[in-house]
Amino acid sequence: MLLTLALVSVCLFFVGHAHPQEISGNANVSALFAFGDSILDTGNNNNLTTLSKCNYFPYGRNFVGGKATGRFGNGRVFSDLIAEGLSLKPLLPAYHDPNLSNNDLPTGVCFASGGSGLDERTAKPQGVIWVPDQVKDFKEYVTKLLGVLGNQEKTNAIISNAVYLTSAGNNDLVFTFWTGRSQSTISAYTDLMVTWTENLLKSLYEMGARKFAVLGTVPLGCLPGIRKIDGDISKLCSVTENQWADTFNKKLSVMLNTLETKLPGAKFSYVDMYNSLLGLVNNPQASGFTEVADACYMPTTSPIPCPDASRYVFWDLAHPSEKAYQTIAPKIIEELKNKLA
Repeated sequence: MLLTLALVSVCLFFVGHAHPQEISGNANVSALFAFGDSILDTGNNNNLTTLSKCNYFPYGRNFVGGKATGRFGNGRVFSDLIAEGLSLKPLLPAYHDPNLSNNDLPTGVCFASGGSGLDERTAKPQGVIWVPDQVKDFKEYVTKLLGVLGNQEKTNAIISNAVYLTSAGNNDLVFTFWTGRSQSTISAYTDLMVTWTENLLKSLYEMGARKFAVLGTVPLGCLPGIRKIDGDISKLCSVTENQWADTFNKKLSVMLNTLETKLPGAKFSYVDMYNSLLGLVNNPQASGFTEVADACYMPTTSPIPCPDASRYVFWDLAHPSEKAYQTIAPKIIEELKNKLA
């Protein structure tokens, strides 16, 4: 996800083994595929030549075995929780993990790349995997899956009954728009972002996808890194960046409703990351948090993370903590079950 290059000094912005001939998962969802940025990335950047990677301590401090897997957080990330909530598996493996096995393929993998975005100008300068290139990886995956299953009908069933989870736009607003690379107004740029998202979803639909869970951007102005860069540390959130995010999210939601009427058999669920996280920021005590303004891990001021990340809404300058994801996930998972079943 987010701020991956703007905050260069940070890592910015038990897998179940089913027999490969079986279609695992629950009765309504066969697999989960994740595309986008570091909200969902489970380690695809580890072997890339990029600053946007987190396969080192203290990342993964609260992961199984205290291992830094390349996830942009202290433990599991949002895609892992969605995979578990859909009764698939507790960890969603990264497609580019050299240890990925054929047994991992039928229930889904993650294609997301931390720091990436919809705009090529977001991904390419950072050396991460641009979202359209993640779709190319998915096409390659389908060929591999067919080889594993040896059956076109079973392959098609997995593809059509899977949930396609996307998170893209955070880095475009922070890295490309905010820095002036877009040379555009927020209105025009968010229109472009929505068009790129629509193209992404259509390309997956053409490959057999039918169930889509599309994340809106997080409340960017509430990220500790944004507030520090803005010099607006007296407020919990910077207004301007939140307005950018809100502008995109509203347009995205409208587009999804329209697209559902145009694509036969497709189902779309807009995932409101903005208000879900903003609720934790505005009322942290209700969910057991005590720290909102600062992150647990602040490498620009201290290389030593806080003792207890579960007290913090944000793990680092740009990413929520595992506890924050765990807090907002249950409601979202129920919505996905209701809308995409």
